[in-house]
Amino acid sequence: MKCIICKHGQTENQAATVTLERDGATLVFKNVPARVCANCGEIYVEDKTSVRLVHKAEEAIQEGVKVDIREFKAA
Repeated sequence: MKCIICKHGQTENQAATVTLERDGATLVFKNVPARVCANCGEIYVEDKTSVRLVHKAEEAIQEGVKVDIREFKAA
């Protein structure tokens, strides 16, 4: 698909790093399946992957995690 941010690049399936921040917590998820723009690097994550990321982040915050780096595991 064509990137909606830069309007020039095409997106490609890749593994991406996604950082989520909330309430003073910072969570980094590595190897998230995504489409990444070859021109500007914008990351597009599927809805079901986004839901899983938010769920995992909520769990970590409930556990009291403030900073963490995790490997994203496909379902």
